[in-house]
Amino acid sequence: MKIRALTKPMRESLFVKQNSSKWKSYEQMSAATPDELADRFVDITNDLAYAKTFYPKSKTTEYLNGIAALLHQSIYKNKKEDTNTFIEFWKFELPILFYTYRRQLLYALIFFVISSLIGILSAKYDDSFLRLILGDGYVNMTNENIAKGDPFGVYKKQGEFSMFFMIAANNIYVSLLMFVSGIFFSIGPVFFILRNGIMLGSFEYYFFSKGLGLESILVIWIHGTLEISAIIIAGGAGLVLGHGLLFPKTYTRLQAFIKSAKDGTKIALGILPIIVVAAIFESFVTRHTDMPIWLSVSILGGSFLFMVWYVVLYPAQLIKRTQNINNV
Repeated sequence: MKIRALTKPMRESLFVKQNSSKWKSYEQMSAATPDELADRFVDITNDLAYAKTFYPKSKTTEYLNGIAALLHQSIYKNKKEDTNTFIEFWKFELPILFYTYRRQLLYALIFFVISSLIGILSAKYDDSFLRLILGDGYVNMTNENIAKGDPFGVYKKQGEFSMFFMIAANNIYVSLLMFVSGIFFSIGPVFFILRNGIMLGSFEYYFFSKGLGLESILVIWIHGTLEISAIIIAGGAGLVLGHGLLFPKTYTRLQAFIKSAKDGTKIALGILPIIVVAAIFESFVTRHTDMPIWLSVSILGGSFLFMVWYVVLYPAQLIKRTQNINNV
């Protein structure tokens, strides 16, 4: 193990420059033997301890935390089973990325909430705004359904399977588009987040203005909880992509972009199962608008708690657990 003098710390930029190649090779985790993997873990914790001492709140320390966590979990992997690697991604790697880029995800959430409020206020004070955003066809159809006593009949018009494939394909396309648009210095994701937030705000105001607010939540948010969460995370992934171009820090702009593109891609692809489950709910479950209230609340409440746990609480616990191991 290397021992560094603690009395004269080197500048963070020099520390990164001297070790970046090694860290990148560790991040790829291409060790040939478990012993080599263990040696890498010991070495990275040494670098992490140094970074915690002299750059405790820096991105370098967060980055090393993530590598240490990945290496720690990799020590216990069964490399002979490909399915194990598949599971490890959602169990460890994706949550660590959520934690590493928590600021970008928070910004996406804030943008979405603000734009939703804009949609609500615009629809409230401008009668033409609702039709401009949702379209005359949708508003007229929903007004007819409300008159018939079936305000959410739109979810029953199409067969379950055809509806599922159409919705899943569309939502995957929109999410990946939000991510890829981050290449335009994060302007694209912000635009799509604002657009979707305004649509949601005006959409919900429409039902509340008809006295159907609570019913819309109990019906629409059965699938909407996961769907909207995925849209926000996809927007956050786009911000991650643009982050490397805007803030390369001690890396070259190309190096920073390659890393942010790799991490953003993992986040964007990692939420695809959530998008698929949301499409299943919308196609097969939401159409049952007369389901018991307790069942509706259980589904949307369970979806909300899962997203908070998986994106916020679990990643923080995972990093904390790794830090405790590193401090032993």
